[in-house]
Amino acid sequence: MKLVFATAFALTAGPAVAADNMTLILDWFVNPDHGPVIIAEENGYFAEQDLEVEIIAPADPADPPKMVAAGRADLAISYQPQLHLQIHEGLPLKRVGTLVATPLNCLLVLEDGPIRSIADLRGKKVGFSVAGVEEAILTALFAPHGMTMADIELVNVNWSLSPSLMSKQVDAVIGGFRNFELNQMEIDGVPGRCFYLEEEGLPSYDELIYVANPETVNADEIRRFLAATEKATQFIVNHPQESWEIFAATAPELQDELNERAWTDTVPRFALRPAALDAGRYARFETFLLDQGLIAETMPVSDIAVDVTAQ
Repeated sequence: MKLVFATAFALTAGPAVAADNMTLILDWFVNPDHGPVIIAEENGYFAEQDLEVEIIAPADPADPPKMVAAGRADLAISYQPQLHLQIHEGLPLKRVGTLVATPLNCLLVLEDGPIRSIADLRGKKVGFSVAGVEEAILTALFAPHGMTMADIELVNVNWSLSPSLMSKQVDAVIGGFRNFELNQMEIDGVPGRCFYLEEEGLPSYDELIYVANPETVNADEIRRFLAATEKATQFIVNHPQESWEIFAATAPELQDELNERAWTDTVPRFALRPAALDAGRYARFETFLLDQGLIAETMPVSDIAVDVTAQ
């Protein structure tokens, strides 16, 4: 299913000038993580930048970076950890902006369960949905406790992360988002608890980013897109309740307790300066992936991420 939003043309006193068209592929269905994009659309900030942005929810969450790499979309929302691997695999991609500037991923367990420390997972089952980066994260989490991946049973639960944990099919899950899964479990009466990756020795990273094809990117359009989403983020931070009401009014399925709770938890994590680039953060994550054996050598940050405002 595709959810498409399109901006209206800006009204001017002079002759009408067609806005520049852009296509943005979301990482998944519309949810509070996409707040700045939807508010930029609803409040007319894209139109102010002479942009008409088509916002599409993908049928498969693995598709957005591939669509951008193939020239079928201008921008996609993706994840910093996956971007590193995709570039090393040869996909023509580059980070051009940040949407959510902190990790959302966490190692999730039952709040009243037997797992009180990571060491308690020895001999237990850990659910996951995406191979590769998640295994590297677990390896790094286990190392300080004298554990390896051989000490657990890794179970592919597909996208059924919190349900598999609540039903005790697994003892922990990796890949659940702290702003969603924790709220979902509390609403369902089975509260969870997170081991936060950045507090357990992993390098911090940008969870959600905007990626473009460096061979075809229009830097001027990207700058205007980011200016609109920066203005939207400022509005969200200044008016969290009003912005929630605007966001929720765009679709009936957003108007529930889970999305409202997730909105509140996500607001402080939006990138206040979406164009700004922390080069050290990307360099440190390259080193992390090298140490975990997922890449053969590190790339310079300039091959991975760019600050389009500096171009």
